[in-house]
Amino acid sequence: MSVQHIRLAGTRSVLVELEDLDSVLALNAALEASPLPGQLDVLTAARTVLIKTDSRCAAKRAAALVPLLDLGVAGAQVGKLITVEVTYNGTDLAKVAELTGQSVEAVIAAHTSQTWTAAFGGFVPGFAYLLGENSVLNVPRRSSPRTAVPPGSVALAGGYSAVYPRQSPGGWQLLGHTETAMWDLDREHPALIHPQDRVRFVPVTERTSIRPGASAPARTSSTRTGARLQVLDPGLQSLFQDLGRPGQGNLGVTVSGAADTASSRQANRLVGNRSQAAVIENLTGSMQLRALQDVVLAVTGAEADLRVTPAENDDLRTERSPAMNTPFALLSGETLALTPSGRGLRSYLAVRGGFTVDKVLDSASSDTLSGLGPPPLAAGQQLTVGPDLNLPAVGLPEPSTLPHTDDAGDYLLRVVPGPRDDWFGSPGLQQLVSQRWSISAESNRVGVRLLSDTGGALSRIRSGELASEGVVPGALQVPPSGLPVLFLADHPVTGGYPVIATVVAEDLSTAAQLPPGTTIRFVLVDTPPSETKDCPA
Repeated sequence: MSVQHIRLAGTRSVLVELEDLDSVLALNAALEASPLPGQLDVLTAARTVLIKTDSRCAAKRAAALVPLLDLGVAGAQVGKLITVEVTYNGTDLAKVAELTGQSVEAVIAAHTSQTWTAAFGGFVPGFAYLLGENSVLNVPRRSSPRTAVPPGSVALAGGYSAVYPRQSPGGWQLLGHTETAMWDLDREHPALIHPQDRVRFVPVTERTSIRPGASAPARTSSTRTGARLQVLDPGLQSLFQDLGRPGQGNLGVTVSGAADTASSRQANRLVGNRSQAAVIENLTGSMQLRALQDVVLAVTGAEADLRVTPAENDDLRTERSPAMNTPFALLSGETLALTPSGRGLRSYLAVRGGFTVDKVLDSASSDTLSGLGPPPLAAGQQLTVGPDLNLPAVGLPEPSTLPHTDDAGDYLLRVVPGPRDDWFGSPGLQQLVSQRWSISAESNRVGVRLLSDTGGALSRIRSGELASEGVVPGALQVPPSGLPVLFLADHPVTGGYPVIATVVAEDLSTAAQLPPGTTIRFVLVDTPPSETKDCPA
């Protein structure tokens, strides 16, 4: 094994560059067999291994230990042969022909005449990077990624081919589509294609069938035994969230979980839950719930007016207005209405005992990119709550965790350089932190798309394509357009655009609370204040 370079990715992860794919597989096998101290996840790519850890000290320790490992070379494996039928009618088929100097028919022939090998997984569950036998179809990604690529899309980028398992953002060139399901939780092994499998694409004519696409699994009946809350109006994108599903990056599964973990943890703390308990994350703080039994609730995050009204036939109770960031009772028959009233983008509602939600891969989180987890809440849905036995007492009122602007009206986000700041040089990094950026309306839980208010787009000083590699939450990925995308909770596990800098973990909750139109500035730091202590030898 030959380690060529080790870079810090944020303050808690390490990106290891290796000589070849065999070295990547060898390091991955060693780290899975004997995890390093503080290791949380390992994510392989064509020439890199991303090691996620639980602290700055663990990341520094990993950077020092990896070069000392004696790994040898991973033995060659032969996977199964998989046939994928493709209708070649993709939006970018003619563009690929132009880029490669061939006819459309020649592009299709080149794609179907070779065997593709699954080198590694990533991006989203079921997405496999397929390496061809030659470089005839080596084409760049689009200059600006699409916000929604249809499920089943067959695509090319940088010498790889792949099939998008579900609708998701993407910058690959689209050749066509397939009806073959890449990811199915009903299968013993949900991913159809695993590393080292071989794939042959077979052309077929257009079929008049309805593809299920990325629809969510059917919801169970709204009449549930033991239900304690009923959804009257879910508002905008009300999702169950907990602290996510870490440690499964090589399946293409990102951590997901609450976008603003500070507010989520606070909501659980106020009602006496453990931090991992499922809460409701609501966009803009607008929803209505009715209590079917007495419950204790708390609402944190985006500012909202809370209004409790009694049942129509209840003459003994009156309307009241509970405070944010404070536990309160909602008695049987009462209705709670949230109305947005100020700062913030996402509110969090916790119930004492936590919501009882079917888990997928050990988490109740709704991952909007992969489709894993429960669907968004719907009107009429009834929610059950876990037991509140042996829980700590409810908490006292707390200050809001929401951020404030500086004197100029901007929100500040701290960043550390890299891991690919060398693609932009010192002038590019200085431009990033010296100008004001605003948040685009196209932002979501996957990422915050930025627009330049002053100074213009970022420019690369290196040409060519970056091989896809693991990325972390907070990564500022820069596509050829020069306008950065800040990755949030549901970001893809890998990306193919260089990351100029990474927002420190402590500021991701701030980023998750900033609505479109908000202006921000980045502040370059070496180490966030919470991690300034020296690491033990």
